[in-house]
Amino acid sequence: MHYEKDPVENQFFRQPNQKKKITSYQIDKTRIRLFITACGFTVLFGAVIIKLIFATIIAPLPPQKQQVAPLVPPIPKSDPKGTIAGDFSLPQIHRASIIDRNGQILAISLPVAQLYANPIEIIDPNDIAHQLQSVLPNLDINKTIQRLSSKKQFVYLARDISPKQEVDINNLGIPGIYFEEGERRHYPLGRLAAHVLGSVDIDDHGIAGIEKYLDQRLMNDHTSLRLSIDTHVQTAVQEEVQAAMQTFQAEAACGIIMDVHTGEILAMVSLPDYDANLFSKAPPNQRFNRVTNGMYEPGSTFKLQNAAMALEVGNIHIWDRFATAPVRVGRFTIHDLKTDHFAPYLSLPEVLAYSSNPASAHIALDVGGEKQRAWLQRMGFLARVPIELPEAGRPLVPSAKNWGISTIMTVAFGHGIAESPLAIVRGTAATVNGGYLIKPTLLLKQDDANTQVIIDPTLPKTDSPDGDKVLSDKNSLILRKILRLDVTQGTGKNAEVPGYFVGGKTGTSEKVGKGGGYLKHVNVSAFTAVFPMNNPRYAVYVMLDSPKPTKFTHGWTTAGWNAAPTVSKIIARIGPMLGLFPNIKNTSKIEEKLFIPLHPSVPRGVRALGPGNDPGDPHLNHQKKAHQK
Repeated sequence: MHYEKDPVENQFFRQPNQKKKITSYQIDKTRIRLFITACGFTVLFGAVIIKLIFATIIAPLPPQKQQVAPLVPPIPKSDPKGTIAGDFSLPQIHRASIIDRNGQILAISLPVAQLYANPIEIIDPNDIAHQLQSVLPNLDINKTIQRLSSKKQFVYLARDISPKQEVDINNLGIPGIYFEEGERRHYPLGRLAAHVLGSVDIDDHGIAGIEKYLDQRLMNDHTSLRLSIDTHVQTAVQEEVQAAMQTFQAEAACGIIMDVHTGEILAMVSLPDYDANLFSKAPPNQRFNRVTNGMYEPGSTFKLQNAAMALEVGNIHIWDRFATAPVRVGRFTIHDLKTDHFAPYLSLPEVLAYSSNPASAHIALDVGGEKQRAWLQRMGFLARVPIELPEAGRPLVPSAKNWGISTIMTVAFGHGIAESPLAIVRGTAATVNGGYLIKPTLLLKQDDANTQVIIDPTLPKTDSPDGDKVLSDKNSLILRKILRLDVTQGTGKNAEVPGYFVGGKTGTSEKVGKGGGYLKHVNVSAFTAVFPMNNPRYAVYVMLDSPKPTKFTHGWTTAGWNAAPTVSKIIARIGPMLGLFPNIKNTSKIEEKLFIPLHPSVPRGVRALGPGNDPGDPHLNHQKKAHQK
C-alpha cells in the first residue's frame, strides 16, 4: 500500500522546528536592542544626576526674588545715642526712625511683604484661597477667589504681611503666588505722643504730625530723628491730665511741659487721643491737637501778659492801684467772679493774685489800644506759634480797625481773643526767663547737662536763651515774684508743691458755643506755671474744657480748683525725672528772695496811680483793714 505525503500535514509537522529557529533569533536581536536602550537611559540619567549635583550642591542657583522671599529680615534697633544698630542699608527700610530724647523708639519702619498673584498661573482659585486663609485668617475668601479668577496678570491679595506669614505662605509652594518687599510704620507706644508723631499713608508718606512736617527729612536721611519729648515725662503728664479729665468730667484737656530757656517741649498731651497705629480709624475729635490747633479764650492767664506789657511800656508800677468796681461796656458788665479781696482798689501784685477783671481792664486802658496791640504782636500772639507740626492754627483776634475800648478792656483779662495753649506757654516762659521770646521746638537741641541757664540776679549769668529780647531783666524778676505770690497767697494755692517754689496764674473763661455766644456755667479752666521760681527751668500748662463741679471743688469749676491741683501733681511726679529735687533746706532764704508784698509801698517823691497817696485817704485805710481781715 502506498501513502502519499500530505502538504498541509507535512507543513504542520515542520512548523515546530521552524518556529524554534525564529524565536531564538528574535531573542538575540531583542537582547541587543534592550542593551542599547539600557545604555542610553544610563547615559541620560547619569547626565541628569550630574546636572542635579551641580545645581544643588556644587553650584546651586539662587531662587528668584519674586518667588522665594527672604526668611526673616533683620529688624534695625536704636541705641541710646540715636544711631541704628545692624545693617540699616537694607533696601526694604526707607524711612528713618523717630526716637525720644533718651533714645526710646517712638516710630519705626518694619520690613513686611505685599502678597500678590498672577491669575493666569493659578490652577484652582478656590483651593488656593482656602490655603492662603490658613495662614491669613482675616483674608476675605470670596474677594480672593474673585481676584484669583480674573484675567489680569497682577492682583494684590494682602498687604503688610509679617515675615513669618511670608515664610508660611512660601512653604505652601503655590505656583503663581509672589511677594513684594515693603515696610510698615509702627508706633510701639501706641497712644503716647500720638499727636506729636502723626502718621503715614499706605505709601509711607507723612500725613499728620511731625511725620508730615519732616517727611522729606525722614525719607532722605536714614539716621534717627531725635525729638525733645521725654517719654517718662510724657507718660506722667498724660496720666495726670487723663485722671483730671475723668475726675472733673471734662470734654477735653491738654497738658504741656516746656524748657523755658531752650523751648524744647518735653511733653505735649491732647485728650481725647488715639492710637497712632490706628490713625485712619480715629474720629476727628481724637485726631484734633488742642495744644497747637485749639483756640481758646485764655481767661485770666492773659493777665500775666497784661501786667508784663504795663511794666515794660512803663505806664504802670507795682505800687499803682486800680479800681475793682464793675465796669459797664455796652450791654456787658465787667466784674469779678468773686470779691474775696474786699478792697475797692488793688495794687498790681494784688490784681494778679486776686485775679481782678475790672482792675486789669483799667491797666490796659492806661496803656492804650495801640501799644496793647503792638505788645501782642511783639509777643507773637497775633500769628501762628512756630512749631514742627502742620497742625498749628492761627489765633482769633480782632482786626486793628475794630480794636476799640471794649476790645482793650476784654483782652486785658483774656476775653475777646482766642489763643492756642502753646502760645500761652511761650508767653509765660518769656516773662520768667529774663525776657526772651523763644521758639518752641519738638527737636532735641542739646544735652540736658548743658541746658541750665541761671538768671537769678544774685547768681553768675551764663548764656542767654536763644530768642528776641522782649522784656527787661528787672521786669522779668518782678513777674517771677508776682507769679510766686499767686501760688502762696492768691488763686493758685492748690498748685503748690513743697520745695519746688511753683509760680503760676489761673485762668477761667466762659466757653464760646458753636453759635458764637458764651455758654452759661460752662468754662474753660487753665493754669500756666513755672518751676522752680528761684531758678526757672520748666513751664507747665494744663487746660480742662468744660469741667464739672465736684465735692472737692465745692461746686466751683474754676481753674484754682481743678487745673491748679493737676499741675501740682504733675510737678511732684516729673521733678525727680528731670533731675530736680525739692529744696527743703534753704526754703526761708529762697522765699525771702522771691518775696514781693501784696501792697508795695510808694517810693518817696513818687505819685502813684489811683487813690491813697495821702496817708489819710479813706480808701487806703479801708484797704489796710481788708488785709488785716
